[in-house]
Amino acid sequence: MSLIKSISGIRGTIGSSPGDGLSPLDIVKFTAAYASLIRKITTRTSNVIVVGRDARLSGKMVNDIVVGTLCAMGFDVVNIGLATTPTTEIAVVQEKACGGIILTASHNPKQWNALKLLNQDGEFLNDSQGKEVLRIAEAEEYEFAQVDDLGHEYTNNTYTRRHIEQVLALDLVDVEAIREAGFTVAVDAVNSVGGVVIPELLRHLGVKNIIELNCEPNGKFAHTPEPIPENLTQIASLMKSGVADVGFVVDPDVDRLAIVMENGEMFVEEYTLVSIADYILSKTPGATVSNLSSSRALRDVTLAHGCEYNAAAVGEVNVVTKMKETGAVIGGEGNGGVIYPAAHYGRDALVGVALFLTLLAKSGKKVSELKKGYPAYAIAKSKIELTPSIDVDAILSAVKKKYASEKITDIDGVKIDFADSWVHLRKSNTEPIIRIYSEAHTAAEAEALADSIKEVINSMI
Repeated sequence: MSLIKSISGIRGTIGSSPGDGLSPLDIVKFTAAYASLIRKITTRTSNVIVVGRDARLSGKMVNDIVVGTLCAMGFDVVNIGLATTPTTEIAVVQEKACGGIILTASHNPKQWNALKLLNQDGEFLNDSQGKEVLRIAEAEEYEFAQVDDLGHEYTNNTYTRRHIEQVLALDLVDVEAIREAGFTVAVDAVNSVGGVVIPELLRHLGVKNIIELNCEPNGKFAHTPEPIPENLTQIASLMKSGVADVGFVVDPDVDRLAIVMENGEMFVEEYTLVSIADYILSKTPGATVSNLSSSRALRDVTLAHGCEYNAAAVGEVNVVTKMKETGAVIGGEGNGGVIYPAAHYGRDALVGVALFLTLLAKSGKKVSELKKGYPAYAIAKSKIELTPSIDVDAILSAVKKKYASEKITDIDGVKIDFADSWVHLRKSNTEPIIRIYSEAHTAAEAEALADSIKEVINSMI
């Protein structure tokens, strides 16, 4: 069993003993620690924390413990029930809440669950705040409220509707164009909350023909939930039969969007952001941001529009920080996470669906034709395992020195930009591993680049 404690939240498998999985005692401890932090840092006077969850089998159990603990800490809870991560982020802002907790383990299998922790702006805690939650939990520096000061739970089931309305109201979402296009759309929501939300959004966008796969939100994931090609054989097979114009796949908490082309081939998650950014920049020129491990295609598209591209360290909170610094009009991560500030500062698959369908309708092209218009790149992901005695930081420093003649970025590990490719090395925080991300114009070239870097590292050991 596993329990992963990080600045972005607490993630673990259900069952086992305390500290060895996400047990009820662990849920109480980390929820109380989070509430203690929020009490210190919030400027809100609402005394409210929002709680939403995906459709995991353990969701109701975890929800009851989290809500009870927050009330025991003296907070009122607005429980929005089954809700996507972006919906919960929006609810925090609209409720003028002190913070929010999303109960989802994202793309992890069904035995996992997690507490994703939000600040009063509906955004993830920053590095120092996340570390403080971990410190408070470890030291057990939290104090429960007296009986007269206990919080109360309030149920609000309106936020999915409000979220959809907010997406429909975006200036660059053209509902009429989508309706007139007469699209047939396939959806795979891996038996979580997206099975309710995405079809409902499509209906409001004027899509009459919707093919639903795994849309019953029962938490019994029909396949491994991460929306990557090896897990999407069902919808790929469906699309090959020619029954739909486009296929959309979301992860259990609906902050990642993968697209399947009309021929059954993957659009590739990296190009979710690239294509939507291309559309946004054609209407509202401005800066873009993605993380260091995302495709160079976003940079190329941004420069083609005469705009500025910036890279951030890996992690949604880092991308959002860089977007705010640069006034970016669009940004996100290469895993299908689209962050559109006109909506809110969070990865949002609903926004992604609406903007992509608008682009598709206005282009008059097939999805595969759209894809051909973007720079061709392929990313390879690998790792090199080291012994615990090896100084990983020293290895990364040596790699940086060896490639000093190339463009080096070291805000998050070491990224080396070559003329037609790049490689990004990041050390694991939990084990002696260097993760290697490489990109070139073909998959074979990307894999060969990773292999060459491995040889360099091995020669240094």
